[in-house]
Amino acid sequence: MKKAFALLLAVATLLCCLAGCASDPATDTPATSDTPDTPATSDTNDTPATSDTNGSNNTFVIGGTGPLTGGAAIYGNAAMHGAEIAVEEINALGGIQFKLMYEDDAHDAEKAVNAYNTLKDNGMQIFLGSVTSAPGVATSAEAYADRYFYLTPSASSTDVLGGVANPLTGTVDIARKDNIFQMCFMDPNQGDASAQYIKDNNLGTKIAVIYKNDDVYSTGLYNSFKNKADALGLEIVSTTTFTTDSQTDFSVQINDAKDNGADLVFLPMYYDAASLILTQANAIGYAPKFFGVDGMDGILTVEGFDTSLAEGVMLLTPFNADSTDPAAQSFVQKYQERYGDIPNQFAADNYDCIYAIYEALTKAGATADMDHATLCDLLIQQFTSPDFTFSGLTGENMTWNTDGFVSKSPKGMVIQNGAYVGMD
Repeated sequence: MKKAFALLLAVATLLCCLAGCASDPATDTPATSDTPDTPATSDTNDTPATSDTNGSNNTFVIGGTGPLTGGAAIYGNAAMHGAEIAVEEINALGGIQFKLMYEDDAHDAEKAVNAYNTLKDNGMQIFLGSVTSAPGVATSAEAYADRYFYLTPSASSTDVLGGVANPLTGTVDIARKDNIFQMCFMDPNQGDASAQYIKDNNLGTKIAVIYKNDDVYSTGLYNSFKNKADALGLEIVSTTTFTTDSQTDFSVQINDAKDNGADLVFLPMYYDAASLILTQANAIGYAPKFFGVDGMDGILTVEGFDTSLAEGVMLLTPFNADSTDPAAQSFVQKYQERYGDIPNQFAADNYDCIYAIYEALTKAGATADMDHATLCDLLIQQFTSPDFTFSGLTGENMTWNTDGFVSKSPKGMVIQNGAYVGMD
């Protein structure tokens, strides 16, 4: 599978060179510096962003929603851009063709449902879901009822999938949505892995946790981290929270961590709040180690943030833009040439989503004249088959089980000299 993936990339790169194609979260925080060349759509726009196809009757229509505007726009635009590159490469191969449509959900669940309905009205057959977790919970319920195959790049809450055991109770609280799958790490897996990584590498003896208690992503990560930390004997000396409405002043949380002697602060949150915490901790001279999660990937591009304050920040992510792997290097080069930025893991995960769907459709012998429900059944069969494995930018020999989450290994990263560097 890895050889096939590499061959696809090689052929796509050659064709792109010949054709000259290689150039060209809802909060009150400041907008990021991500400024895509492709205009962002909105949930009220009847003309969604699309990637050109050859107009053949073998064209599958793929849709997705994400925060293309607002405080979490770096995630939505990165995911859309990663998918755009994959679609262009695949379409250049001939055979199966994709038409990509994206709608803005502004990291809002209600807007995400409206965006999903717009995609349905415009002929969507396969759904990339939503980029962030709260919208993902809402759209996965809609897609489950309507029988659209759903593969999200980065909505990692267990509530998106349903049917996954609650890490606190061990019981299944929500019925499993059998057509919903994730390319990203599920929150409990990432929380567990973070605690294990801190323990294995002796990164801290007294740990503080600051999390967002009105966000399913942040609370899910906190719950799994705490359970694993307790099991490993890690000492959590401070646990404080914040909400969307209060994420401007973190003095109480920071001082509680400092007063309790925390030498490592775990931040299970998105980059916008994390950038404020780093800034405010520095202002009072508090300099513990900071350990984050995949939602902090993008902190170096926050407008107005002093990136030197992120020096030494650690996080787990499935993608390393500095990798020497030829496939990763090719992707990074194309992304930089087109969008003028370094791709984050959200871009890489969605690039992998497109290729995984492509390989599954190919294996299933699917044709674009099939309706979305038929395609949904075929893709479920492929993704849950023990014979289906996928190797991409964010992992090798990835597999999915009937619970919908992916099996792949995270990479430990640290920010050094304004760039992400592998710790392993």
